[in-house]
Amino acid sequence: MTALTDFQRLEAQGSWRAAPDAPLREVIVSVGEATLVLSDPRTDRPLSHWSLPAVIQLNPGVLPAVYAPGLGSEDETVAIDDPLMIQAIARVQGAVASHRAHSGRLRSGLLVLAILAVLGGLVFWLPGALVAHAARIAPPAQARDMGWAILADLEQGSGAVCRRESGQAVLDWLAPQLLGPDAAIRVVPGPIGGARRLPGDIYVIGSDLLRTASGPESAAAHLIAARLATRDEDLRQDAARHAGLLASLRLMTLGHLPQDAMRGFGAMMLSAPPPRPTDADLLSSLTERGIPAEPYARTLDPTGQTVLPLIEGDPFRNAPPARALLTDEQWLALQQICAG
Repeated sequence: MTALTDFQRLEAQGSWRAAPDAPLREVIVSVGEATLVLSDPRTDRPLSHWSLPAVIQLNPGVLPAVYAPGLGSEDETVAIDDPLMIQAIARVQGAVASHRAHSGRLRSGLLVLAILAVLGGLVFWLPGALVAHAARIAPPAQARDMGWAILADLEQGSGAVCRRESGQAVLDWLAPQLLGPDAAIRVVPGPIGGARRLPGDIYVIGSDLLRTASGPESAAAHLIAARLATRDEDLRQDAARHAGLLASLRLMTLGHLPQDAMRGFGAMMLSAPPPRPTDADLLSSLTERGIPAEPYARTLDPTGQTVLPLIEGDPFRNAPPARALLTDEQWLALQQICAG
């Protein structure tokens, strides 16, 4: 008890009553490190120990001062008229009150800091969480709107989508077989490094995959690889992050993105090579659809050295599929999709 540095080994006489109906008994009251000790003056045997911080004065400002061990313990009392002892007990009580006030201020300060920390965390976390939530809950129609907006931006660097009806009719017929019932395939004039998957199950390929190939197999394999390599939800997340918080809030509330929300996203997408699935997944999917893997592998590496697992794992390497992916007329129409 630092409040009692000046009162070490302080003792005083007092009159102690152990209970309301007990007789008064003379005791020696001594100040311990954290207690008041009431002792028998004849034998020095301790009769009672009181916690100093809990001691209360029942008659403030009156002499002799009457004390109790604490609230709820007023049945036991001691009366003291020694001014120095009274001062010592008062100093302890003042120190305890000061400590409690300081603790209260400290708790309040810590509470304020905690609130500020939470608010600061929300400032950094909430925008990202809202963007992620907007992308996650976007229904198919909104996801496809995202995809069309990205395609419109992608056209700035690769040229406008090729729209010759005979070739697009082939793509519309092929898309459900290769990619799923809601898939859409578009062709752009410029090379885009294979096939790209966009939100809303939209797929884009460059016309170079059609012009230079001997058949549709390599383009079909690129499309399947794009589907396997990227989840639609991941694409939506990337697109929503690019659009930003306000655009994502608009998507959640109004159901559509601002007109220029995807500006620059297409160029950013084309700046990186398309992701590739594992060879095992791709071979399994191609085999299921009767599509050889070697034509696709040769577009990645004409020498075949870096894609040997794909080539060697191709079940159609020495035995072509029994059924062609497209008829000659369909393939010709597809190759001419960007003509005229």
